[in-house]
Amino acid sequence: MKLDVVVPTYNRSQLLRRTIYSLLKAPIPQGLDVTIIIVDNNSKDDTEQVVRAIPQPPDRRLTYIKEANPGVSQARNGGIRAGSGDIIGFIDDDEEIGEEWFRVVAREFADDSTDFIGGPYLANWAAPAPSWLPPGYHAVIGVIDPKPRSPFGGNFTGNLMGGNAVIRRRAFDRVGLYSPKLGRSGKGLLTDEDAEMYRRLQTADLHGMYTPDLIIYHHIPADRLTRKYHRRWCYWRGVSQGYADRETKEQVPYTLSIPRYRIGRAFKGLVSIPSQFISSLAPQAFAGELAVWELFGFIHGKHFIDMDKYYAKK
Repeated sequence: MKLDVVVPTYNRSQLLRRTIYSLLKAPIPQGLDVTIIIVDNNSKDDTEQVVRAIPQPPDRRLTYIKEANPGVSQARNGGIRAGSGDIIGFIDDDEEIGEEWFRVVAREFADDSTDFIGGPYLANWAAPAPSWLPPGYHAVIGVIDPKPRSPFGGNFTGNLMGGNAVIRRRAFDRVGLYSPKLGRSGKGLLTDEDAEMYRRLQTADLHGMYTPDLIIYHHIPADRLTRKYHRRWCYWRGVSQGYADRETKEQVPYTLSIPRYRIGRAFKGLVSIPSQFISSLAPQAFAGELAVWELFGFIHGKHFIDMDKYYAKK
C-alpha cells in the first residue's frame, strides 16, 4: 500500500517544521510505503531552506515541490499530480499528526471498499479560549471535536475536512480534483473547497468512514480568538457557499435565490445581537451575529464575486 501525504504550505516555515517532524516520528506499519510531499505555494519566508535542511529518514521519503498557482486547492492538486500513491493523505502546515495516524490509515484502507476517511482536529491552544466562543462555530478556529465512528453521509452531521483527510487516488480519478475556485489563498479566508469535494464524493456514492482515532493537533493562534476574526471567517464562508450555490443548489426551499433557512437564521441572529452584553447569553448571541455575516457573504458570493479576479490579486 503506497501513501502520499500532501502538505500545502504558505509562509509558515516554523509551524511547518513541527508538522514535518510529526510526520517523521510517527510509526509506520509494515507494508505501508510513505512519501511526504511538501507543496510550497509561493512562500516568501525561509520555507524551502527549512524543508531542505531536514535529514531524509530511511523509512519514508520527504520531497519538496513548488506550486505557482495561488490557493490551497491548487497546492493540493499539485501534490496529487506529483505523487504516485494509490492513497493520498492531506495535512495542513499548522498541524501535527497523532502517533497512531499512519497505523489508522493502514487499518482503514485494508478494506478495499473504503474510498476515503477523515478524523477530528484537536486544539493546540496558543492562548486560553475566550468565554464568548460561540457554540457550533468551533470550525472557525479549526477545532473539530471527536464523534463516534460512523460512515460519512446519512445521519452523519460532519464534513470531510481537508486538513485531515485520506482519499484513494481512484476516487479523484472519478470525481476530479479540488476546485481551484474555492479555498484559501494567501491571507484570504475563502473556504469550502473541502465541503465541495465532500459533496462530489457523496454524489458519486463513494464510501467514506469518519474515524475518531485519525487524530491531528491543530495550532490555534491567539489572533484567531477574536470577534473580528470570527466575523471575517464567517463572511468568507458565506461567500464560498454562495459561489458554490451558483452550480449546486441545496435541496431546500429558496426565497429570492437564497435558502430560506439562512434568512430565518440571520433574522433570529439579528434579534439576538443585543444579548451579547449579558455575559451568560454572549456565546449564543454572538453565534446569531455570525449567522448575519454568513448571509451577507452568501449574497456576495452568489451574485457578485468574480473568482478569476479574486485569485489574480493573490
